[in-house]
Amino acid sequence: MNRREFVSGLTAAAAFAGVAPTAAAAEGRRVALVIGNGAYSNVPALLNPPNDASDIAAALKRLGFTVSLATNANFDEMRRGLIALGRDAAGADMAAVYFAGHGMEINGENWLIPVDAALKRDTDAANEAISLQSVMLQVSNTTSLGLVILDACRDNPFAVRMSRSLATRAATMGGLGRIEPTGNVLVAYAARDGTTALDGDARNSPFAAALLRNIEAPGVEVTFMFRNVRDDVMEATRNQQQPFVYGSLSRKAIYLAGPPPAGADGAAPLGPLPAVVSPAPPRRPTSSTIDPALVGTWEIMVPNGRGQSRWIWEIMGDGTYRFHAEPQRSARPHEGTITAANGRWTLRALRGLSGYSDGGAYEIHDAQAVITGKLGTGAWKRSAE
Repeated sequence: MNRREFVSGLTAAAAFAGVAPTAAAAEGRRVALVIGNGAYSNVPALLNPPNDASDIAAALKRLGFTVSLATNANFDEMRRGLIALGRDAAGADMAAVYFAGHGMEINGENWLIPVDAALKRDTDAANEAISLQSVMLQVSNTTSLGLVILDACRDNPFAVRMSRSLATRAATMGGLGRIEPTGNVLVAYAARDGTTALDGDARNSPFAAALLRNIEAPGVEVTFMFRNVRDDVMEATRNQQQPFVYGSLSRKAIYLAGPPPAGADGAAPLGPLPAVVSPAPPRRPTSSTIDPALVGTWEIMVPNGRGQSRWIWEIMGDGTYRFHAEPQRSARPHEGTITAANGRWTLRALRGLSGYSDGGAYEIHDAQAVITGKLGTGAWKRSAE
């Protein structure tokens, strides 16, 4: 079983388990504004943002959002788009803004830059750019989540030539400044405050590519989803770029692609708080490195070219595991060691896939386990075996 097989298998399996994105979207109205600015008039063009915006817009539509897409938007187009979004977002369940392009910080305030901006002076920002504060305000009147995603932390070509009105004012050379959203608003940066994001040399930037891999994964709470994006970006950029999320939500679990499926026994859907777990009795003495709630046998159905295969993951209390698939040809069996505690897990294969390792997060709800990691995400069911 290689990395590609594991990724596609887990992601597809979660969807096959009965978590339909359209069902999640049916719970409430969702609106989004997606902007990709690349063809700047006064600084060198960016290649990725229009591609990123187009692909993210398509993903959001599949998640049930009503999406307005703008590519290479000027100041007036961005302003009018945000006004319209604010009106649509009032009373909606979720509202989202995705922006890819140039952004900058001036004296502690963050700005998203339209394609027609000149920004010859720092004081021009208020008349030629869109403040991040105003973007957050437009998504703040939702009932569940206001989400702002910014792939705008690139090197700042405007700052090089910008004249300052006051010696105390400063335009950073790259990256956005730290923010503190309030209420039900989350803001995700492609690179943490004060650092820059990479464009990459593929169709999408590293951040957009990671977001596209994870945003439609069923059964993953939104903050866990961004943790997976962070890990993917750091792996792809060899730790040169670290995405960061700002904001603090309530304990209510929020899912973009639907919650984990209810158990096959007809149990009610999962609530916002983890349920009290009744773990299967461990078959061996429990190790201090293993959460007893994970001990046991877990399974998931994975689509393949000939129908479905059943993947079985047996976790022992002594910190070892065994994995196999039925039919066996669909995935190579392997076994090794595993640690799991406080919602985080790691494993290392010793046989079958020697040298293979992975790690991520987990949440357990009675007979369901949502297991996430850099290789994919799956909603696993406790097996009767």
